[in-house]
Amino acid sequence: MVSRVRVWLNRTYAENVFFMDQLRRNPSDRAVDIHATHGDADSPVLAAADTADLEPEGLSPAGYVEYALDQCRRRGIDVFVPRLHQAAIVAHRADFAAAGTALLAPPPEAVAVFHDKVIAYEAVQAIGVPVPPWRRVRTADELVAAVDELEADGHRACFKPASGAGGVGFRVITRAPFSLSQLSGFPTPYVQLDLVVEALKQAEEQVDWLVMPRLEQPEVSVDCLTGPDNRIRLSIGRTKNGRRRGFTLQGQWLEPARRIAEGFGLHYLSNIQFRMFGDVPVLMDVNTRPAGGLHQLSLCGVNAPWAAVQLALGEDPGEIVPPFLGQDYAIVSGPRQLRAVSFPQQRVEETEPLPAAVPAPVDSVEVSQTAQALPL
Repeated sequence: MVSRVRVWLNRTYAENVFFMDQLRRNPSDRAVDIHATHGDADSPVLAAADTADLEPEGLSPAGYVEYALDQCRRRGIDVFVPRLHQAAIVAHRADFAAAGTALLAPPPEAVAVFHDKVIAYEAVQAIGVPVPPWRRVRTADELVAAVDELEADGHRACFKPASGAGGVGFRVITRAPFSLSQLSGFPTPYVQLDLVVEALKQAEEQVDWLVMPRLEQPEVSVDCLTGPDNRIRLSIGRTKNGRRRGFTLQGQWLEPARRIAEGFGLHYLSNIQFRMFGDVPVLMDVNTRPAGGLHQLSLCGVNAPWAAVQLALGEDPGEIVPPFLGQDYAIVSGPRQLRAVSFPQQRVEETEPLPAAVPAPVDSVEVSQTAQALPL
């Protein structure tokens, strides 16, 4: 009899409720139990899981590794998909293996390269993948010099943290003075250069930003599944141009993504993002974790989460070719159940498992999902 697989997702994005759905609806018809932990008691991933814990706050990376090892031992976790403190966790892969848990994450060397965007851009440039022009800035004077240089070349400047994910901290520079026009309509990513310069001068510590041209659409996110042998099993591009989303297998996107995934050992699931700089696709970002939108590949007849779990368990799924490319689609939001009662604050030393997710949708939250209903 084939054993049940126990998978843990820690402090992950709400959209990964669909990742969890796909694990349960796997083509192998294998029984899957999902454990989830989060710092937010009302995260929908906790309600979607079979068992769940509220994560203790304030743990150092080393303290979190000990917490994670304890979770794996107590919960009998077969496959751990770490997002929070990924770098610290993968550095202890042997300890997790000794606990009977496979990590669905790249080795520490690969995580380290792509934690810092400057190191990442220099590394991928060295293997022939185009990147946009960029400047690392830490002070107001460096910011102004970088913006002046980009604008002199006819570009609109933007900046983002040198390390980070999910578009947090991304802003587009404008020299237009602040006015009521900025207070009408919806908030935008545009910020006035003079206000940013003043904020930097008033700050007590330096920032660590990358300043670069604002890149043009389409944006293409290539989802890759790579084995521990550094060989790609799956690569599909998801395109974004305004509201319209779609899929691509074109070499101009997949070839550089495969070169990065295989060349740097981005084992298991990664997401490599490109945009246009003029008429050249250039690297925008690399995520060493599953993308929140990975589940959208189901529109191509592919269950990437399950293939990754198989690979982590040593059950090689082989090369996966999508049987078709799904039609263009849009992203809409819909309700997703929450647990009926928020978790009480838990102490680190508590070891009793929490009850399984409450099935009744007493409360709900909106989570983005795909809708295959274009043309728009």
